[in-house]
Amino acid sequence: MAQLQKKSMAIETTLILFKTDCVQKNLVGEVLSRYEAEGFNIRGIKMMQLSTELLEEHYAHIADKPFFPNIAQFMQACPVIALALSGENAIARVREILGPTDSTKADKGTIRGDFGVDMMTNICHASDSPENAEAELKRFFREEEIFNY
Repeated sequence: MAQLQKKSMAIETTLILFKTDCVQKNLVGEVLSRYEAEGFNIRGIKMMQLSTELLEEHYAHIADKPFFPNIAQFMQACPVIALALSGENAIARVREILGPTDSTKADKGTIRGDFGVDMMTNICHASDSPENAEAELKRFFREEEIFNY
């Protein structure tokens, strides 16, 4: 008789940026605790002031848009916190817990639904694909700043 096998889930590492609104409103601990409660593991975490060059690279897809200076100003208002988080299907699950980019469309109970304001003032950035997670982790962390334990 064939045994049913549990489908294994991929262990992924993703990037989360705690944006300036999250830091300024003292919500970092609350947001981080929600992810830890879901079983995710911290592999790297640091506070940093974002340079214009780093923001232009990170937001290359919109860096030529007229609204980009507003985003850069917002993201440089104070330091942000970069977080490398791992777990089963981390990329999709992190974004589900976070809620849609537009906080006004986020359900209560999601991070953005509870704390976000709009498209920009939305508490966190989270990688949206394995390819972007890999690129973004390399952009914000040196190899020796991401730990396995």
